[in-house]
Amino acid sequence: MTFEPAQHHRMNHGLSRLLPILLLLAFPAYAGDKKGQNIAVSFHMETDANNNPKNIYTQTVAGKVRYFQKAPDITSKDIVAFSPFLADNGVDYGAVFRLRGSAASRLENITAANQGRMLAAVVNGRFVDNVIIDQPIKDGFIVIWNGIQDAELKEYDKLVPRIGKEKK
Repeated sequence: MTFEPAQHHRMNHGLSRLLPILLLLAFPAYAGDKKGQNIAVSFHMETDANNNPKNIYTQTVAGKVRYFQKAPDITSKDIVAFSPFLADNGVDYGAVFRLRGSAASRLENITAANQGRMLAAVVNGRFVDNVIIDQPIKDGFIVIWNGIQDAELKEYDKLVPRIGKEKK
């Protein structure tokens, strides 16, 4: 069976209608739950264009197409506390995130092995920031410098405490 271009277009249109539903099923943190968990933060390492296309996504950064791993290296589950701040642009927010021990070790190893590459920050499926890794991150803290909305910070307050307010 061969597909005519018009049939192929209709199939893609149907898939585009299903995509938001599939994303909610695949990433339940976006959908929300009884605890108010409707924010997801993740960090994705830059990779090479020749990796499996199913495992990477592209993002234009400073006018250049970059490739990032779809699978995150750090997720909301790795974060134990945070501290937001007003971004330099004065419009949105950034935040410092403190990672649990195992994630802090993982981040140190990842950043030691990938100096010169970018690390992308994604909030609720939206690329918000990136940094170029210039040295290993050894202290267990990771920063998003901008792109977080006030409402997202309020939701994150429901998930983890502010730095310095953690339960002992």
